[in-house]
Formats: sequence, C-alpha cells, structure tokens
Amino acid sequence: MDIPGGDYVFFGGMTLLFGWLAAHYARRLAAGARALRAGGRAPGVCVRIESEPYNRSDARRYVFSFRTPDGRSVEFEDLATGAVRVGSQVTVAYDPAAPERTATVAGRGNWSPVAQYVLLVTGCGLAACCFAAVLVFTAV
Repeated sequence: MDIPGGDYVFFGGMTLLFGWLAAHYARRLAAGARALRAGGRAPGVCVRIESEPYNRSDARRYVFSFRTPDGRSVEFEDLATGAVRVGSQVTVAYDPAAPERTATVAGRGNWSPVAQYVLLVTGCGLAACCFAAVLVFTAV
C-alpha cells in the first residue's frame, strides 16, 4: 500500500532524527572536551548497568560515580566498552566548575571520549545529510 507523501514523511523524519542525534552528541563532545581541558581528575566506579526492559535489545546504559574534592558524590552516564562491569574502577575527567554536566570516563582501556563522540557526530551528521539529500531529490 502506497501512502501519498509517505516518502516525504519518512525521509523528513529520518533527517530530523539523525540531525537531533548529531546535535545531542555534539553537545556531549563539547562537554567532554571541556572536561579534558579543565584538568579535573578523580577515581570513579561503575555503579550500575541498565539494559532495555524485557531485553528487547542489547543496548546498555553505563552509570558511573565519583567524588569531587569537596566530598560531593556525582553520578553520570557515559559510553563504555563491554569490558566494564559494575564495580569497575575508572578515571573520570571533569570540569570542576560543572562536574555534573561535564564528567566523562577518560582512562586507560577506554577510547578517548573525544574520539568516541567525534565518530558519533560524524556518523549521525552524515546520515542526516544523506536523508536530507534523498528528501530534496524526491521532492524535485
């Protein structure tokens, strides 16, 4: 069954989705770069790994925790490899002015936080551009 204008809706929706993802990861890239430049470092630990309800996918969210020099406990979500388990020790980089918004895992055994997010921004940005190009050429 062919829905009139369905192509426009699909390609427009995919352009918006991947554009939003690229912008989201670009903000995370900026926060990670700021954390690495600011120089705040602390030992951290993986406190929990959350998976999709009912095991619908293999997507996992890794939640880490660390303490700032003033004793405040901060939890944040970040990318991690499959080797990270609950209780795994990590090095956390953060901007002391805003640790909740800039904390990122930055230690040995992990990809550079900048490289991870550069790849995500590039991939999502390219996908958004491709879907937008198809949308434009479909409309012509």
